[in-house]
Amino acid sequence: MHKSITPERIEKAIESNMVDCTNIGFCKACGAEQDGCEPDARNYECEECGKHQVFGAEELLFSL
Repeated sequence: MHKSITPERIEKAIESNMVDCTNIGFCKACGAEQDGCEPDARNYECEECGKHQVFGAEELLFSL
């Protein structure tokens, strides 16, 4: 997991998802934040680096 993806960053994204319905996910390869990810998203393609390593914020909780 990319070092920029911290528990605090994931928590903030989950809170935002609940309030704004943004569905934020993170790329485990490059750390990029990506909108439009289902909470249980796994291996979506990253818009920044192109790798299939984007996971929903809620799904990342299981990786910590």
